[in-house]
Amino acid sequence: MKSFLVAVLLVVPVVAHLASGKKLRWCTLSPLEQKKCSELSKALLSALSPVSSSPFKRVSCILAHNTYDCINKIRENKADAVSLDAGDVYSAVKLYGLTVVGKEIYLGAISGYFNASCIPGIGATYPKLCALCQGPKSYIWDKNHFCEASHREPFYGSEGAFRCLKLGLAEVAFVDHLTVMSATDLEQEEYELLCPDGSTAPLMAYSTCNLGNGPGRAIVTRHNLQKIVKKFLQVIQHLFGIRGKEKARFELFASAPFRGRDLLFLDATQHLQLLGEETKISQVLGLDYVTLLQGLGHEGSSLSNSLVRWCCISDLELRKCEEWALNVRTDPLVCVQADSMISCIELIKKNEADAVTLDATHAYFAETCALAPVAAECYREECAPTREEPDLLTHVGGLPPLYSVALVRKANQQVNRYALRRKRSCHSHVYSPGGWLLLSQYTVGALENGSSACNLTSAYQNFFWKGCMPGASGNLCKVCIGQEGRVKGSSKCAANHHERYYGNLGALRCLLGDPTGRSFGDVALLEHHNLLQNIEFLTSSGWATGYSPGDFELLCPDGSRAAITAWRTCNLGCVPPSVVVTRPVTVTKVQDFLAKAQESSKNSRFQVFESLRYGGSDLLFKDATQGLIFTGQLDFKSILGQSFFQLAQSVFSCTSAGILDFCELDTCTSSTQP
Repeated sequence: MKSFLVAVLLVVPVVAHLASGKKLRWCTLSPLEQKKCSELSKALLSALSPVSSSPFKRVSCILAHNTYDCINKIRENKADAVSLDAGDVYSAVKLYGLTVVGKEIYLGAISGYFNASCIPGIGATYPKLCALCQGPKSYIWDKNHFCEASHREPFYGSEGAFRCLKLGLAEVAFVDHLTVMSATDLEQEEYELLCPDGSTAPLMAYSTCNLGNGPGRAIVTRHNLQKIVKKFLQVIQHLFGIRGKEKARFELFASAPFRGRDLLFLDATQHLQLLGEETKISQVLGLDYVTLLQGLGHEGSSLSNSLVRWCCISDLELRKCEEWALNVRTDPLVCVQADSMISCIELIKKNEADAVTLDATHAYFAETCALAPVAAECYREECAPTREEPDLLTHVGGLPPLYSVALVRKANQQVNRYALRRKRSCHSHVYSPGGWLLLSQYTVGALENGSSACNLTSAYQNFFWKGCMPGASGNLCKVCIGQEGRVKGSSKCAANHHERYYGNLGALRCLLGDPTGRSFGDVALLEHHNLLQNIEFLTSSGWATGYSPGDFELLCPDGSRAAITAWRTCNLGCVPPSVVVTRPVTVTKVQDFLAKAQESSKNSRFQVFESLRYGGSDLLFKDATQGLIFTGQLDFKSILGQSFFQLAQSVFSCTSAGILDFCELDTCTSSTQP
């Protein structure tokens, strides 16, 4: 009974707002919008039955000075709803406490608009950015429309930016593709697009030559009006939308009858998508757009703008990171813990962490998730980086690679390159470049009958008898042992150092078995770096005794064996360097931090590329790293190499990975749906 009374108290003010005779008040931004809104009100009155009890027969139109005046009017209960561009939606929600109830859905994705010399709404604080604007000026506030975010500024909106260019007042205009689509034949001959790579393209090539997808517009209101505004949107769309039954009376998404464009809603709108009450702003605008605004200080400056949040995947990494934070003499370093490299990608994407070092396969994931490379690990001394040479990659002919190798115990002569099927396997982790991706070319991708198994997840399950591939499942977790002192279910086969068979050191442990000699594999698929050091560490740490490099051999692609020092000629392929990644907007911040950190570490007892003292290997960075090379303008494909990148593309075209699905969940994709 109590919950029923609470529900009534919450609903009554919303219903009473309209049932008492008040009108739903739509905020408009120009006289043309005011006229269209007025016609909408008349059309509603005519379309709804005289005996109808619908509260939407009474709609009033509130003319505002600009978008922020609209937002204020809604917040102060002087208006109820308006459709705004993405940036204004973000401000309305984050800075003014409004909420989003619906979004416009188009045939294609929309990018945001800017203009280098006239940015309507930028304000008097930046006079140079309003210099080309032509709205009427006045010392009287409600008559001054110069550089304001409304249609009374001739260069407002995407159409206005293009108009500024056509009048010869600017050399470049940043517009959305809908404006480009409406260009005349003459305009298509006279103007062209600037592409991100520096080239140019015809106007109609906007799908391949653009600055990115934008989230489009959305409708905002006060929290207590969510239900009633959504009902209003449902009614007007049902009556006057693209398939509205009263479309002949009034067209909701048409502005030409009022001699304008994009009035109330964008003319390209196909329908209005209503949103749930718990919908997050990142789901409406997209993670990339929201983190971009946050990175640009859209919510004001704070300590978070200067600190770097490094993502760690285990207690061992966290311990090393915390010591790094105490020793670094740069901007503050904060250590954020996740449970895998994939989780780190998600945290960075959601702006809950800033940076992490990823192996080549996970760097491929990062590229798909629209993250950006900052630096690549370099494994030879002549790659020592300098901030003045961010393009050093091109100077040294590419970064030196690591090698993927198949390691076996010399005494086990029953295993060779052609006899791996149904054996017990040890892998550094699922998706590892050497022990998962490159390995496929010699196992599941090159079976005796010449067939190729595309889905590696299931193919490896069927190929090996059992093994330990941290992060996998089923029989490929049966050899894993987890970590002492932890709940076995939370650490066994985990894609981090809590599984003692994780990583290159872990795969070597797996080959030998646990300290009691059980839970071992027949072959370890790992990288060659630090192999000799890791064998020595297993003896000194008490994990296994009596082993020397001579007790192991490498399996070569031709079926032969070789000493473990012959990895240059006996390997399964080159592994690209690991890459430090972040969001595009924080590349400079992370790069500056790393450059200063490397410089200060030269005279510090803390060494960022050493891990054994913390009880693990390759923590935060590979121990073989000699320095970090800042990648400059290079993209992931250039860093990882074309052959590796194409192999990853081929594999993940039919092998599912949850992180790829996560990164594709963006409103830019959903906004293209009819």
